[in-house]
Amino acid sequence: SLCPLWTLPWAMLLLLLGSQLLVTPGSRSEEEAENKYQNAMRSYFLGTVEYALHIFNLQSNDTRAYRLVRILNSRRELKNTMAFSMELQLRRTRCGKFDDDIDNCPFQESSGQNNIITCFFIISTEPWKTEFELWNKTCLEGHLHGSVG
Repeated sequence: SLCPLWTLPWAMLLLLLGSQLLVTPGSRSEEEAENKYQNAMRSYFLGTVEYALHIFNLQSNDTRAYRLVRILNSRRELKNTMAFSMELQLRRTRCGKFDDDIDNCPFQESSGQNNIITCFFIISTEPWKTEFELWNKTCLEGHLHGSVG
């Protein structure tokens, strides 16, 4: 299903991405072109992460919203299509899933693992139209290391 873009705090996502989107040095013009390309890819990727969170909360049977803890893994899937695969760690919040400002909602405190979910998504995007399509979603409860799916 194709959906419009929703907002997330981009600065937080950029911090979570860490060194995953570093550029390699080259000549001045090559470096500038690579920087522009990387910035575009980063923007497209962040919009896709935002869509993944939205679709997760929309499809969840839980009345509480989940929000991003960290991006565990990500990559561009296909050269001829804009698609990203990503492994996201999500955590249950105290807010309802249709509340405003979920991004600033405190996480639910719990001694168990059932408030943390790790999901693997593959999502195609047409960022110039702010349209997205979910190709795959696989989620497991608790802390995981490595790929899911």
